[in-house]
Amino acid sequence: MHWMILCIVVCCLSAVADTAIAGSCFRCHAGSGRTVHTVFACTVCHLADGRTLGAPDEATRQAASCTACHPGRERIFSQAMTTRLAEQRFVERSYAMVDSGFFGKNCASCHVSSCRDCHGTPWELKKPSVADCQNCHRGYYTGWDYTGRAPREDNMRYQRGGAEKGETWLKMLPDVHYQAGMTCGSCHGMTSLMEGKKSSKGCRDCHRPDPTVLEHGIAAHMERLECYACHSAWAPQEYGTFFLRFRDRSQKEGFDLKPGPDPEYLRSAYLKAQDAPPLGINGAGRVSPIRPQFIAYYTDIQQARLRGGDNRLLVAEWRAFFPHTVQRGSVTCEGCHDNPRRFLLEPASQRIYRTAQDGLGLESFWLQEGQRLVNGSFFSAGRYRQMSSTANPVYARDSVKKWKDILKRVDASSR
Repeated sequence: MHWMILCIVVCCLSAVADTAIAGSCFRCHAGSGRTVHTVFACTVCHLADGRTLGAPDEATRQAASCTACHPGRERIFSQAMTTRLAEQRFVERSYAMVDSGFFGKNCASCHVSSCRDCHGTPWELKKPSVADCQNCHRGYYTGWDYTGRAPREDNMRYQRGGAEKGETWLKMLPDVHYQAGMTCGSCHGMTSLMEGKKSSKGCRDCHRPDPTVLEHGIAAHMERLECYACHSAWAPQEYGTFFLRFRDRSQKEGFDLKPGPDPEYLRSAYLKAQDAPPLGINGAGRVSPIRPQFIAYYTDIQQARLRGGDNRLLVAEWRAFFPHTVQRGSVTCEGCHDNPRRFLLEPASQRIYRTAQDGLGLESFWLQEGQRLVNGSFFSAGRYRQMSSTANPVYARDSVKKWKDILKRVDASSR
């Protein structure tokens, strides 16, 4: 009995002491709102080895205060969102060849440096919302498309409408999962991110393909295609990314482009598109949407004005990716089977952009020659010919069946 009374007394004194300490902190650090963390004394997180820690959740400390209660979470600091190794390696084989400091000047602003980057302020710690994720996943980074946003053209006359962190957007069709109220965390759980996985769930973890749908009844579709190869309605694509370097800042006059993170550079693009993305083979060996990681060009304005040589092609690289623009429907058969441009096999007879004559070093953006897919491979010409041959009886039969089904629905809706 005496031990029980003593325990209650100690707990009460501890609570009083915690309240007193918190009250002392709040004289300068006024918090707002209450979360699960506000029941603890400030020193639980902000005191270590007799020293007060101003930011106990930073990557430099491996978020030691957070991981005391959330063990293993420090692994996020060794994964892509923190290290950004893929971006650094891309710059090393492209823009760093002409400017060793390029990454720090233009690419270093978005990366996870503390738990608060995703989970909010100390007094409003919470699971990240879609808006929290889009603090970094904006512009050309996958994530904006989920809410129906695509990057606008770079000229200042197009910088209007909604804006986030200095980025304005085109209003596009959002993903059906976003419209249903699903957050990024529904498919990208913390455990999977700590393990370096892109997601914690795949499409078929929630969806069972309806075998009565013609496309689902084709074995090649179900075995060789990612679901989002057909169900991605659109994707932002940037063809020809130009970085213009101004050693003399006065030479910027006349370039009416959106300012970038570094005053030495301006950025623009040859072409931005938001239609159905091209297709290739991803690292899992399945047909997947692809887009230019960057077809990267560099111009030193001062040198170009003195000696010419603008728009130097540094690298032309593509990536297989998942556009977050899922819809129930898909393109018709000929959207893939009779569309060589979608596989970067554009014939000369269909070419309308004359990029080689424009001094861009590529015969076409939609031609595989001179380009590479860094996390997979391009679709081979032989495989495309086999897939699209009108002599293929299965393709001929199913394409006719598909169009008959479409025409039936048109007739029904026209009565």
